[in-house]
Amino acid sequence: MHARAVAATTTALMGAALLLPTSGARAADIGEPPSVIAHRGASAYAPENTLAAVDKAAELGIRWVENDVQRTKDGRLVVIHDDSLRRTTDAEEVFPDRAPWKVKDFTAAEIARLDAGSWFGPAYAGARVPTLEQYVNRAEAHRRKLLLEVKNPELYPGIEQQILKVLGDEGWLDRRHVRSRLVVQSFSAGSVRTVHELRPDVRTGILGTPSTASLHAYARFTDQINPSYTSLTSTYVSAVHSFTGPHGSPLQVLTWTVDEADSVRLVAGYGVDGIITNRPDVVRDALDGTEDAARWTSSRLEHGPVVSPVGW
Repeated sequence: MHARAVAATTTALMGAALLLPTSGARAADIGEPPSVIAHRGASAYAPENTLAAVDKAAELGIRWVENDVQRTKDGRLVVIHDDSLRRTTDAEEVFPDRAPWKVKDFTAAEIARLDAGSWFGPAYAGARVPTLEQYVNRAEAHRRKLLLEVKNPELYPGIEQQILKVLGDEGWLDRRHVRSRLVVQSFSAGSVRTVHELRPDVRTGILGTPSTASLHAYARFTDQINPSYTSLTSTYVSAVHSFTGPHGSPLQVLTWTVDEADSVRLVAGYGVDGIITNRPDVVRDALDGTEDAARWTSSRLEHGPVVSPVGW
């Protein structure tokens, strides 16, 4: 049984309202290194948020990929980080009179014309901005797991319901995916709350570093608190772990964006549950300095909630 499941059971038997904090030392003691999550795919080695970046993550043996979802003018969901097409495509050349090249101002067909790889390197010339359907199907083909960010939800009313519909249509809302292969996150608490209300079985995450005083409120509708690693302390991680999320497990901490070995070892020592990185091989190797290679790929994040919520 998962170590935190044991902790939760013990605490429940004691009648405590909250779980005991989990320290970095305890995380090391139980031999469970953090999950490694490829940020926008393996984005140090392939153009971010493209199918090639998913392929590269799979080639490196990384089980989790992270992506960003936005919506086109005609209502299609596409995988891209910026709200503008300018940085990662040739939109400025193809549509010179369409500044500032916002995603929401272009149709899916127009975006499909754009080169989303040449900016990264000539080997990726012709890569496209994938639709969400294309992205999850590629992740499925590689048997990857998905940390999906709802990007700029204030620009796209109703995008949460639309994302869930696509995920459902593509087979990503069955029990197997929901339990251990999918997390939906956002910087917007309102967006995360909406996802939880629409599909209480789906695990969710809040991006940022909420105050410890507010964690009890977040624990009602989110399973993860996912801060920048520069804002982390072991005390904060322990505080997050002391709260039980909506699925009956301690809140988790996934931190971003960690690309250097020294920083990897630092946050792993804090007891984080996942490390989001552009360089997943660097993170893997840093963690592998103390753990068997087969063990760092099988960690807390992958097991999902240990107590099934109502409606499963």
